[in-house]
Amino acid sequence: MNEIKPNTVVVTTTKNVGLAIVLAVFFGPLGMLYSTVVGGVIMIFVNLIVGILTLGLGLLITWPICIIWAGIAANSYNKKLTSGQRSY
Repeated sequence: MNEIKPNTVVVTTTKNVGLAIVLAVFFGPLGMLYSTVVGGVIMIFVNLIVGILTLGLGLLITWPICIIWAGIAANSYNKKLTSGQRSY
């Protein structure tokens, strides 16, 4: 027999790319947690190691990387949502 499966609709909001960038500008890797949790955790550890080894000067390189990564991650999340792909 053919079983009728109900359609499931999941409603979720997109992530604001501008907000992701602003959070990363002010809070660095902690702000990245809004757009990408894995990326935020990775960059927390990277910033700790680089900051300690370079006495903070390395953050001049890693901080902008956090900002760019946050914007790209939020944009990518939104594209996956609108294209119907699953994003875990």
